[in-house]
Amino acid sequence: MDIKREGVAAAKRRRRVLYGAIALAVVALVTLGLYRLEPAAPSVDAATVWRDTVKRGEMLRQVRGPGTLVPEEIRRIALNTAATVERRVILPGAVVEPDTVILELSNPTLEQETQDAALALSASEAEYADLAVRLDSQLLNDEAAAARVESEYKQALLQAEADERLLREGLIPDITQKLSRLKADELKNRTAIEVKRLDIAAQSNAKQLASEQARLEQTRALYDLRRRQLDDLKLRPGISGVLQDVPVEIGQNLPAGTVLAVVAQPDKLKAELRIAETQARDVTVGQKASIDTRNGFIEGVVSRIDPAVRAGTVTVDVALTGELPRGARPDLSVDGTIEIERLADVLYVGRPAYGQANSTITLFRLEPGSSNAVRVPVELGRSSVSTIEIVRGLDVGDEVILSDISQFEDFDRIRLD
Repeated sequence: MDIKREGVAAAKRRRRVLYGAIALAVVALVTLGLYRLEPAAPSVDAATVWRDTVKRGEMLRQVRGPGTLVPEEIRRIALNTAATVERRVILPGAVVEPDTVILELSNPTLEQETQDAALALSASEAEYADLAVRLDSQLLNDEAAAARVESEYKQALLQAEADERLLREGLIPDITQKLSRLKADELKNRTAIEVKRLDIAAQSNAKQLASEQARLEQTRALYDLRRRQLDDLKLRPGISGVLQDVPVEIGQNLPAGTVLAVVAQPDKLKAELRIAETQARDVTVGQKASIDTRNGFIEGVVSRIDPAVRAGTVTVDVALTGELPRGARPDLSVDGTIEIERLADVLYVGRPAYGQANSTITLFRLEPGSSNAVRVPVELGRSSVSTIEIVRGLDVGDEVILSDISQFEDFDRIRLD
């Protein structure tokens, strides 16, 4: 006979409730653990990243920029007067001497003006010579008149002295002696007047000749100008060098001031570097520089810094002190490195692909004895071309990843495979 068991159903319900609560608690704990579990670190091919080790010691600060070689002396030869291009004697690239004819030009009006100036100069020279002869002749006449008066004075003086002796001896009357003395005094005054007149005449002649000389020099200067302008129609460089450009065509009518040719001295070159404006503030005149021509290096010093910024760069001139390598020529593309300063006993590492000087960035630092790298904040200091100073965040011997791995910016840890 079946016996009814009291409380069995209630016990089963309690067990089911207990088991359900335990199951819910386990699910909640597992969910919480999974929520708190960090995502798996992404893996990176170790061969594709650039790494470097933090060092301590001397760090050479440098800035680098592209540029070109340019001649120190470039002569742009301009036209002095309007003219027409008749013939091109040589082409760009030719070696020229100071008297080498580059172009032949013509100007009929200038040729006529030069001829007129030559005739005017000849006439002016003739007028000057004629005036000089006439003035000399007149001065000689004045000198002759003065000499004649002086001679008469001396004769009268002798006569007066003789009459005084005769008067003392009682041989002539008193009136005769007085008349001879009066005549001598008159001729003495006339002699003094003639001397003054002769001096005034000489001064007047000099002034007339000076005035005529000025007109003659003015005429000669005009002729010399026209002759130089006519000579300049055969274009010459005036220096030794290489003809760089002749930007005109045969038959072209050109106004005065037009640049006809450009001549440079290829053996006297300098480098014009374009340095980023953020780096140019540390560049000063006199700093050492090295120019890479792709065919050798040339030593130099900074000689000039452009005060203006163009397209985000500053032009820096470097005077070359070393010997030019073969193939160095104007307009050759080069790379220049300027030595800013040497920092003693600083912490430094290779320059990362991102991050500027005096800023704070994050880098992945490799854990010793592991293939894992952890993101750490790093404060950067002064920078160079390939290195940068570490102010805070890394120690000597730390190995960091310098490549741009911005695709992992959401992760604090990566793994190198």
